[in-house]
Amino acid sequence: METRQQGLLDPEPVTEVDEEMVSDVDLNNTLTDEEREEILSELTKLEEDISTLRQVLASKEKHHSELKAKLGITPLIELKQNFNRSWYDMQTSTAYKKTSETLSTAGQKTSAAFTTLGTAISRKFGDMRNSPSFKSFEEKVECTVSNKKLN
Repeated sequence: METRQQGLLDPEPVTEVDEEMVSDVDLNNTLTDEEREEILSELTKLEEDISTLRQVLASKEKHHSELKAKLGITPLIELKQNFNRSWYDMQTSTAYKKTSETLSTAGQKTSAAFTTLGTAISRKFGDMRNSPSFKSFEEKVECTVSNKKLN
C-alpha cells in the first residue's frame, strides 16, 4: 500500500464556498429559534424605517423644489451660482495664488529678456551699419542704382 503525505503544495484544487451559505449555516448553528425570530423582527422594523425615511425624503425634496420654483431659482441659475462659487473658491486657494504669482514672475522675466534681446539686436544692427564692410557695400549699391538710372 502506498501512503501519501500531504504537504503545503497539495495538487488537489481548493473549492470555494458561497459566503451566503456560510453565514446561513453559522446563523442556523449558533442562534436559537427565539433569537432568530427576534433578529427577523428587528430586520423587518429596520426595513419599515428605511421605507418611511425614503418617503419623507421624497416629500422634502418635492417641497424643496416647489420653494425654489416660487423663488424663481431654476436649475440654470443654480448651476451658474455653483460655478461662480467654485471659481471664487479656486481663485482664493493657495495653489491658485502660488501658480498665479509664479506665472506673473515668469511673464515679467520673459518680457525683460525680450526687451534685452531687442536692444542687443538693435545695437548690433547699428554697429553693423557703421562698419567699413557695410559702408563699402552701401556705396556699391548706390553706384549700381545710379548707373541704372542713367541708362
